[in-house]
Amino acid sequence: MVTFDEKTIIRNYEFIYNQRETIEKIADDVCAEGFDLLFFTSSGGSKAMMDPFAHYVNVYSKLPVDSMISADFLLTGCNRLTDKSVAFLTSKSGDTKETIACAEKLREMGVRIVSVCGVANSKLAALSDYTYTYLDGRPQELVFYFIIGKILYNKGYFPQYPDFADNLKNLGAALAKVRIACDEKCKAYAEKYAYEPYNIWIGSGDLWPNAYSYSMCVLEESLWIRTKSVTSAEFFHGTLELVEKDVPVTLVMGEGVTRSQDERVRRFVEPLTDKFTCFDTKDYELEGIKEEYRKYLGPVVMGAILQRIGKNAEVFMNHSLEIRRYYRKSEY
Repeated sequence: MVTFDEKTIIRNYEFIYNQRETIEKIADDVCAEGFDLLFFTSSGGSKAMMDPFAHYVNVYSKLPVDSMISADFLLTGCNRLTDKSVAFLTSKSGDTKETIACAEKLREMGVRIVSVCGVANSKLAALSDYTYTYLDGRPQELVFYFIIGKILYNKGYFPQYPDFADNLKNLGAALAKVRIACDEKCKAYAEKYAYEPYNIWIGSGDLWPNAYSYSMCVLEESLWIRTKSVTSAEFFHGTLELVEKDVPVTLVMGEGVTRSQDERVRRFVEPLTDKFTCFDTKDYELEGIKEEYRKYLGPVVMGAILQRIGKNAEVFMNHSLEIRRYYRKSEY
């Protein structure tokens, strides 16, 4: 396997997991102070990483929740926000331009800010009431499983949370094994579709952010592969007309409440193109994780799978994932 170090993957996971109590305290403090809205906002892939958690709050509780891209919020605002609201922002660099401007605006409004950053002593952290710095820790989603899971538990919507969080101790090793199990399929996929002129990527629910962010941040931004992403629900309102025998269509499937939408897409697309691929979290074992908790873990399982496509494509195409022509290279 190219660019794969199982020990490092597990160590990076444990870096975050071992700080579980510290992260949960953020949730406890937020709940103790009270809130009238949980507001998720950031930019690009960082925003997409948080979107499954806004989805979970909406599906599994009656807590008020909203989500906006920071650049939109700067222009339109959000009429549900008050000085009793709590905003969640994340940035790997800690200095993403629109996210920082958003944090400044939220701070002026008196909104409490919880930030998750990849570097210490960042601009975003300095603007935040609470912050967690994950450094080399991965996946970042683990931080939000602890924060949002504990908020839902404190509010009476997720009584299984302590057991769920205990189960997560095993997830780092399980995700490493997922990478091993899917690698051959991902390598073959990368080699088959790396130079296709057009790709369609589809997903739903808590895995729509995976389809959207992977196609945008990896296939488009990092590998310069032309890609259209669309939700399973919206696929039938336009994009279906572009499916032909030689058009690659990739579907990411999870185990949550919207799985039936994905199954509908699969039934329709599979007979129409010779280039259909489905990546399904259900195909992979998660050792040490109870079956009842799998429906919450689709984003990190799929993230592990999709990472292997990128790592293999990087080698096959001789195109580093770090190369950029415009992003943070010029003014825009």
